[in-house]
Amino acid sequence: MNSNPIGIFDSGAGGLSVLKEIARQCPAESVIYMADTAHCPYGGKPQAEVEERARRITEFMLSQGCKLIVVACNTATAAAIAALRADYQVPFVGMEPAVKPASAHSQTRSIGVLATAGTLKGQHYVSTSQRYAADVNICIQAGEGLVELVETNRADSPEAEALLTKYLQPMVEQHIDQLVLGCTHYPFLVNTMERVLPAGVEIIDPAPSVARQCLRMLELHRLQAPVGATPTYAFHSSGTIDTLQQMALAHVLPMNKQIRASFHANTQV
Repeated sequence: MNSNPIGIFDSGAGGLSVLKEIARQCPAESVIYMADTAHCPYGGKPQAEVEERARRITEFMLSQGCKLIVVACNTATAAAIAALRADYQVPFVGMEPAVKPASAHSQTRSIGVLATAGTLKGQHYVSTSQRYAADVNICIQAGEGLVELVETNRADSPEAEALLTKYLQPMVEQHIDQLVLGCTHYPFLVNTMERVLPAGVEIIDPAPSVARQCLRMLELHRLQAPVGATPTYAFHSSGTIDTLQQMALAHVLPMNKQIRASFHANTQV
């Protein structure tokens, strides 16, 4: 048994979609969450810059005693997780592009992938697509501007609906029946997506499978918190804390009324 916290980081509040599932599947685990809002979004940044941010945040997580680190950002996973695993002893869990299940479940043999530019250029996405979706039509779209809408609490706004219509309508015209969300911010746009997409298109959120992998890694390395432990969640932001706090209070903390939460702005990483 190990009562140390799990570390979770993202460029902003998007990784809360992953934390929500971890809170549901691992209710005794404490968490340190880092939103790198001072450098958000990561999607259009060079790989070297994203890797450097991931290293700095990892160092912060380790200084806080984190026993496992979840890279709850598709762009950071693509840019940095191989290097992080090579250079640090702590176990890492990253974001897996959900192309494989989408391809397996597609009846129309046409799927959509909505992701950041950094994710779509990453070797992990490219290799996964080649391996599991060679016989499927893949419609890809970089979701430029979507992260910013989530970070400014405009996920259900007319601007979000207009932008998603622009991005998703070409996929609909190619008869997709699966839509893969390739950014942890995008699950917060699902209500708006459902207004844009026709019935029958399944939206695939990778967060539940990431939480299951987190649970498996805790068990594998014998790092589980004691059953019945009262968890603490510390939310950090490298910039302002307002959006992160509002979204955590709305989406994460209701999962477990016993969680003791604290919020910290302008954390230096």
